[in-house]
Amino acid sequence: MTKDLHKENKFDGKKPAKLGTPKNPAIVQVQNKKRMKEVAAVFEENGWEYEIHIDPKKPENLTDLEILSNPVETIHAEQKVGRNDPCPCGSGKKYKHCCENKS
Repeated sequence: MTKDLHKENKFDGKKPAKLGTPKNPAIVQVQNKKRMKEVAAVFEENGWEYEIHIDPKKPENLTDLEILSNPVETIHAEQKVGRNDPCPCGSGKKYKHCCENKS
């Protein structure tokens, strides 16, 4: 059994498909047809591929829709001033001879 589990978790070198595409549709769980129509309208409006399952006994699961609606923004760090770069204060001197010791 452990060999089978190991094969499932093994990295195959392929990049996973983006969520909301035909290869990786968003899968959501709703409790009634009215809610299904509301959720389907959101998917259609944004052009995302999806699968909606209706089961009144199970709680709603809209995790994939939330992920697609609120994408993660990339944070870019500011580039540090190098010692030999021109000083950002505009003096024309190297940073190490101007403002490096002031901060």
